[in-house]
Amino acid sequence: MHGSIRMLLSAAACAAAMVLGGTAARAAYPDRPIRLIIPWSVGGSTDMLGRVLADGMGRRLGAPVVVENKPGATGTIGYAQVARADRDGYTLLLGTNSTFAIAPHFYHALPYDTDKDFAAIGMIGANQQVLCVRPDEPFKTLADLVAAAKAKPGGTSYASSGVGGSSHLATELLMAMTGINMLHVPYRGGAPAVQGILGGQTQVGFVDISVAEPLIRGGKLRALGTSGTKRADLLPDVPTLSEAGAPGFESLTTFGLFVPAGTPPEIVKNLNKVLNDVLRDPQTRGQLAAQGFELNGGSPEAYRGYAMTESRKWGTLIEQRGIKLP
Repeated sequence: MHGSIRMLLSAAACAAAMVLGGTAARAAYPDRPIRLIIPWSVGGSTDMLGRVLADGMGRRLGAPVVVENKPGATGTIGYAQVARADRDGYTLLLGTNSTFAIAPHFYHALPYDTDKDFAAIGMIGANQQVLCVRPDEPFKTLADLVAAAKAKPGGTSYASSGVGGSSHLATELLMAMTGINMLHVPYRGGAPAVQGILGGQTQVGFVDISVAEPLIRGGKLRALGTSGTKRADLLPDVPTLSEAGAPGFESLTTFGLFVPAGTPPEIVKNLNKVLNDVLRDPQTRGQLAAQGFELNGGSPEAYRGYAMTESRKWGTLIEQRGIKLP
């Protein structure tokens, strides 16, 4: 009898230890550095955002968040690496709508499933683009540009960061909404595209606001309109393109945080809380607002719904315009 009682007590103690041990293991996350994969090159706006985010999240998590840049193929190389990573919360992905909402409509043999292989942590925010020309161009307003493009279809050239990039799709959307046709000149990235406008190789193009703002202030570019539904805080005197003559126009570069699908729900919940805490921090908000970022935050569910809406929007435009990779 006493032996049976001792056995039962011993079994109960073991079970309790296992439960407590499992709880302690979960509570220990993270106990080593976390990787943040940024599928774009060093030095761009996405990279800058990711490094600020990594610093803020690392301090709150108590473990370093180390940035790894994995550029190429409109961000899909970095996505593929995260899709193959362990589902343990130690690999994060900084995604943009140019990859999660646009790339799947161009690349039909991706080594991952955009809808099934990633779990959303939450939305980070958005960056407006600015439709720019050189000051010596005759276009002072969007109406001027539309009139010239209608008078000579294909006679006005526009720069983009490449086929399928956000600046390309923004221009396709603008042309569809205004009924114009311009000549596309794709470059290998946003910086060369801006140089193409500044150097006179092309006449117009969408430029990320963080890049455009100092050039506009310095008199090197003229802004015809911004791409959001409200005026940008960095350029309050510049009308939105919706105000300027393309009612309802909106094309933002949006950013969000993902982990591989199958990551434990408690880790997803923890990361979402930390992300939102960082985005509410006044110092972080001020630092990123100075670069034109509009911060959002929110739940994983809300971000997943937004991503699906963006995918439908751009997929429809790509099909209607017959846009294809070269």
